[in-house]
Amino acid sequence: MRHFGHLRDEVRSSLFHREPGEFTVDSPSRTLAVALGATLYSPATRPRLAEDIVKQAGRGVVSMVLCLEDSIHDAEVAEAEENLVRQFGTLAERGPDAALPLLFIRVRTPEQIVDLVRRLGPTVRLLSGFVLPKFTEERGVSFLEALISAENAETLAELGGRRLFAMPVLESPELMHRETRTDTLSGIGRIVDKYRERVLALRLGVTDLCSAYGLRRAPDMTAYDVQLVASVIADVVNMLGRADGTGFTVTGPVWEYFKQHERMFKPQLRHSPFSGSAEALRTALIEHDMDGLLREIELDRANGLLGKTCIHPTHVAPVHVLSVVSHEEFSDAADILEPERYGGGVLRSSYTNKMNEVKPHRAWAERTMLRAEVFGVAREDVSFVELLSASVGAG
Repeated sequence: MRHFGHLRDEVRSSLFHREPGEFTVDSPSRTLAVALGATLYSPATRPRLAEDIVKQAGRGVVSMVLCLEDSIHDAEVAEAEENLVRQFGTLAERGPDAALPLLFIRVRTPEQIVDLVRRLGPTVRLLSGFVLPKFTEERGVSFLEALISAENAETLAELGGRRLFAMPVLESPELMHRETRTDTLSGIGRIVDKYRERVLALRLGVTDLCSAYGLRRAPDMTAYDVQLVASVIADVVNMLGRADGTGFTVTGPVWEYFKQHERMFKPQLRHSPFSGSAEALRTALIEHDMDGLLREIELDRANGLLGKTCIHPTHVAPVHVLSVVSHEEFSDAADILEPERYGGGVLRSSYTNKMNEVKPHRAWAERTMLRAEVFGVAREDVSFVELLSASVGAG
């Protein structure tokens, strides 16, 4: 797998100073956590799920969650489980060389993990792990112990010795409630640290968090405009997303909108980056409320989040494009990480437009270089507009 692998070689070469690197399910977890990118959710009830997965992989999706939880009706769970097992069988028939994304199943209960691994049989080799809903310290132990219990000798043989990952979703009301938030996050921190080798990333369930207060953000507002939600994101990153080696990758919240809605405020995309032939792209983005999504992705990264939960295929390209490292970012990070700079100091950036302070900016530079390995580095004269135009055109 590689990001932007769906683009033609000559197109990719024209866009990237350093092309995105390849990765597999066996890559280091630190790499995979960054590589998740736009994780596309799909209800497990879809009758042509296997076909959908293959189609989305061909459009640049590298991670998907097949959902047995809130996206389906309570009465559909048994049918959805049966459908999942059938669809994995259909995918397995495509052979070991089939291009598939990283696949995760979002379960409702710990018992489902053990049962589904057993029922999947040999096709479990196509599975990367499970998404664990409404994760707290108490619920988390049961889920993670179930994951370990499911990996018997036969299952490990099918997996080729690798382990299944867990992605906890932080979405319980205790996180929204100010008086319980710190204790809840401390408890989550204890359990994910104990099972650190199993936890690929932490996901934010902002829709569930909003439900605790009957809130829903409009398409011209981001999660960061909802102060109750913004405060939770800040505290999650503060306690669980630190860059000192104790933290985890925390992914961005879902963007719920994908068709035009009546607007109260001005569009959030300036004209100048979309001049000329790209003006049509700007119009299309605004018509589908994607300008709000683009702003939220930028705010995600500014607030320490990486990747994003997506519920519509059109959201994937913007997430991936805005994850590409710009040539300017790459130049700054490379300068900061030069061996002779380990002693610290301040230097003018290669673009002569900012100060790079070596010690304070080192963690940022290291994270930027990891993102560059996975998403690539854009050419000096290539902006997100060219990247997005190419990605949308290829889709």
